[in-house]
Amino acid sequence: SSITDFAIWGGLVPGNLSDLAPLAECGAIGFKAFLSDSGLPEFPRADDLTLYEGMREAARLGLPVAVHAESEEITSRLARRSRDAGRLTARDYLNSRPVIAEVEAIQRAALLAREAGCKLHIVHISSGSGVAAALEARALGTDIAVETCAHYLFFTEDDLLRLGAVAKCAPPLREREERDKLWAKVLGGTVDVIASDHSPAPPSMKTGDDFFAIWGGIAGVQSTLAVLLEAGHHRRGLAMERIAELTAGYPARRFDLSNKGSIAVGNDADLTLVDVNGSHTLEAESLFQKHRISPYAGRQFRGVVRRTLRRGTTIFQEGKITVTSGGRLLRPNTRTTYATSRIHP
Repeated sequence: SSITDFAIWGGLVPGNLSDLAPLAECGAIGFKAFLSDSGLPEFPRADDLTLYEGMREAARLGLPVAVHAESEEITSRLARRSRDAGRLTARDYLNSRPVIAEVEAIQRAALLAREAGCKLHIVHISSGSGVAAALEARALGTDIAVETCAHYLFFTEDDLLRLGAVAKCAPPLREREERDKLWAKVLGGTVDVIASDHSPAPPSMKTGDDFFAIWGGIAGVQSTLAVLLEAGHHRRGLAMERIAELTAGYPARRFDLSNKGSIAVGNDADLTLVDVNGSHTLEAESLFQKHRISPYAGRQFRGVVRRTLRRGTTIFQEGKITVTSGGRLLRPNTRTTYATSRIHP
C-alpha cells in the first residue's frame, strides 16, 4: 500500500496518441516523453512528430507534457563511437552525454510546445546552461516549467569518477562550473521545482565493466530535503520558504493538485517538522528503499526530519515510518474525489 498521497504520469510514446485521453480520464497529471533512449524497451523515445502530435493532444486535454531532454542523435552516436572503440569507462560515458545534448533537446521541445500551445515541463535539468535554455524559451512564449534535482546540486562529475556506478544517472553529473551556474539559477529564483528523479535498481544492475550498460539512476527521494537543507539553506542561505515552494508549492499549482502545496485553511495538513540545526549521517541501513544503494551514504547533513504528517495523520516520527497504508491517488483539479489505491510490487 502507498503511505503517501501520490499522482501518476501517463507515457507519450510512438503509436499511443489515442491512449492519451483515456489516460487523462484515469487521472494522469500529464504525459512523460523521452527524447533519448530510455533504456526500457517498453518505453521508446518520442520522435519529433510523436512529440508534436502528443503535445497538441495534451493541450486539448489541458495537461502538460514532461520531457527527458537529451538529444538522441548526439548521445547515441557518441556512445556508439566510444563503445566501438572499446572506450567503456565512466569518463567515456560522461563524454557521450555533453551539455549541448541537453540544451538542444530543451530548445527543440520548447519550440514544439510553443507551436502546439502545450504546457511543458523539463524534468531533471542537470546544468545551468540547460536552465538558461529553458528561460530563453519562456521569454519567447513557451509555457515551460524548470525542474532540477538534488544530486545535480550536490555532486559534480568528479564525484561520479570517484564513486562510480552508484552516482551514474542521465543526464549525468556535470562539471563544477555548470553546477555553480545551476545553483545561481536556484538562488536567483528561476528554477521552479527540485525533485528527486528517484530511480532505484538492484545491485546487479549497478555493476559491470561496461559503464554504458550499467543502470543509470540515482535513488534520492529520501535525500532531497537533506540536500536542500545542508547544501542549500546552511551553505548558501536558501530560505526555508523557498525550499517549501520548490518541493511543494509550485508542483501543486503546476499540476493542479487542489488542497496541496501550502499551509492554508481548507488545505490538507501535509506537514514536515524539521530540526533545522540537528545533524545526521545518512547510512545505508537507514534507507527505507528496497535496494539500499545511495551516493549519499556516509555523508553528514544538517537538518533532521522529526515528524511527517499526511492529511493530519503522523506517518513518520523519529526515524520510523508509523503507518502501512492510507495514501490516496490525486487527480488534477479535484478537491473532494480521491481514489484510494494499493501499490503492488
